[in-house]
Amino acid sequence: MKIVMRLGLTIALCFYLLILSKLILFKYLTIPDIIDHFTFSYEGPYWNSHNFIPFKTITYYLFLANDINFNIRVENLTGNIIGFVPFGFILPLLSSKFHSFKKVTIATFCLSMTFELLQLIFRFGSFDVDDLILNTIGGMIGYIPIKLASVYLKQRRGEQKSVMD
Repeated sequence: MKIVMRLGLTIALCFYLLILSKLILFKYLTIPDIIDHFTFSYEGPYWNSHNFIPFKTITYYLFLANDINFNIRVENLTGNIIGFVPFGFILPLLSSKFHSFKKVTIATFCLSMTFELLQLIFRFGSFDVDDLILNTIGGMIGYIPIKLASVYLKQRRGEQKSVMD
């Protein structure tokens, strides 16, 4: 049963990462454009709107972007969080190495950094440090139900042991 569960979680993680890659890296690109990016022959438009200042984009969307539709601002901010919640949820279920909040946070940050660097290097979009922050928060939120379930199960096991004693 554990093997079937592990296989299912591995497939789910792979499927999730494919969808995430499509949404983050290839959102607006056609297949020929994607191939051109990887051969470094892409000469199309390049967005020079990189953000290396923490909370600059978040602050702009929350308080200053009156020229951008409110729904677009909320979708952008919450989308960055929600997109990484499954990672924080699946990872500890898949591997006991990720049963700590710190390790899930670091793994989520590393995955997000990978996506941001790929965007920067291959010109798929723009690097934004605020995306790193929001994505990492998403992974942390995804881990919370796993941690709560773990604490609850340990508590129940403790109660069962004390009843048996």
